[in-house]
Amino acid sequence: MLPMTQLRRAAQEALDYLKTVSDVKEAEVFVASNGNLLARLNYTSHLPSNGLEEPKSLESYGVGLRIAFDTPQGVKAGFGSEPSDISLEGVRRALQKARHGAVQDPEFVSLPKPTGAQRTLYRYHDPLVMRMKDDALVDLGWTTVEGALGAFQASEDLLAIAGSPEGVKGLGLILGGDVTVLQERIAIASTHFRQVQTDESTIIMSFLTAMVESQYAKGTSWSADTHLSDYSPDVGAVAARNAIGAIGGVRVPDGQYRVVFGHQAVTDLFHNLVLPGLGLELFYAGASPFQGKLTRQIASEGLTVYDDGAAPGLAGSKGITCEGLPTGRTTLIESGRLTGLLANYYESQRVLRDPNGRAKLGVDPNEHTAAFVPRNGFRFGGGGGRNFDSPPGVGATNVVIEGERGYTQEELLRLVGDGLYIGRIWYTYPINGISAGDFTCTVVGDSYLIKDGKLAAPIKPNTLRINDSIHNVLNHVLGVTRERKGTIVWAADQIIYAPEMAVAGVTVKEIAGYMEGL
Repeated sequence: MLPMTQLRRAAQEALDYLKTVSDVKEAEVFVASNGNLLARLNYTSHLPSNGLEEPKSLESYGVGLRIAFDTPQGVKAGFGSEPSDISLEGVRRALQKARHGAVQDPEFVSLPKPTGAQRTLYRYHDPLVMRMKDDALVDLGWTTVEGALGAFQASEDLLAIAGSPEGVKGLGLILGGDVTVLQERIAIASTHFRQVQTDESTIIMSFLTAMVESQYAKGTSWSADTHLSDYSPDVGAVAARNAIGAIGGVRVPDGQYRVVFGHQAVTDLFHNLVLPGLGLELFYAGASPFQGKLTRQIASEGLTVYDDGAAPGLAGSKGITCEGLPTGRTTLIESGRLTGLLANYYESQRVLRDPNGRAKLGVDPNEHTAAFVPRNGFRFGGGGGRNFDSPPGVGATNVVIEGERGYTQEELLRLVGDGLYIGRIWYTYPINGISAGDFTCTVVGDSYLIKDGKLAAPIKPNTLRINDSIHNVLNHVLGVTRERKGTIVWAADQIIYAPEMAVAGVTVKEIAGYMEGL
């Protein structure tokens, strides 16, 4: 990766050059260097496998420019980027692309200007992760695999089925997933900033699926950390133990149930359905499930949700946004009321000038500017760092979900009594358009019947689908646990600190028998 001194110098030199270009009215220079290290895990007991596939690494760097041009037709806004070259020659090529693609945007106000907020998070990344070498990545992968194999080998349940330790492998033991390390460095210079803004961040993530194939049993686990010292290889053992616990799964008939959603299931619902609807750009487009409801009740009174990109120690934290503005806390839902929206600078400015702004938000945006402070302008790339080759969108950082009263898992199960524990879902997507709030998803693992307030028989994977409305889920929350776990889903950039959540009246439908395989 390129050193920060080189990025900072390149950003300043690029801005100094752009100030000499006659038709450049405003300029923003974004220089980034990203590292993505991946250890793919693939163990199969009954087929030849490597356990740890070839570790991979990807490094990228480049420059992105946002320019406001003075033209005879008025101000035009353009974006251009150049990969693998942050010299002035690369900047000139990026400028040419920005000029070629510039358009008149009646909603453009200006490039980001300081909001008055002060940065609070510095030196929060792990230098060891930033300097991580191949052998350290391989060690992480192997200790994770070995943890899973140890749990499989020591399981009395598997020994009882197989008859001997040697026979355990014949059950079809599978471990798949990855350990991913992200290394990010950025520097931002702008005509509106007094000095170059810089940031460095690191994340270590894992997501694993374990199976006992002959028993149609599946279990998962995951982790998200900022520092190498916080990573626990026990994540592999947890996936294996969850798979073992899923042996002997049963089917569940159609109906409405009280449900406890586990950490991953809560995360999947929020990632695919709730958070997109809390972005200011979706309100502007008139497509949010919560359209026109700012300051109004949209969830049970005991539920609070906030995004905090400046929280020390949380895996999704960043010192500044990809617009050079300070991160911080935006309370999205407070005691069930919609109180804030995720926003970048462009969205926060254009909604203030929108003649239909009151109808879209439900209140006059000029009287509620604190609800959409631009703390979430990021150039995320689907779980792969902060990209120089795209302008900022709107992205969450650390999403924290809390309840008015923090239950233990045991208390939450007793509150439900008889129902379902849904630990993992996938293919969660809106139906009837995202604004309707209706959704469907498939229950794929880590799930159980709840009988008399306790976890009972496991639910057979891929035999149950949830067909419901996110409005129903949010408005029928019975309680959430005190414990929250940093949770990720595939290609997500934010980390959701999700509790387990009990919800009443969730509609499920049994899937036909041909789906019973893994």
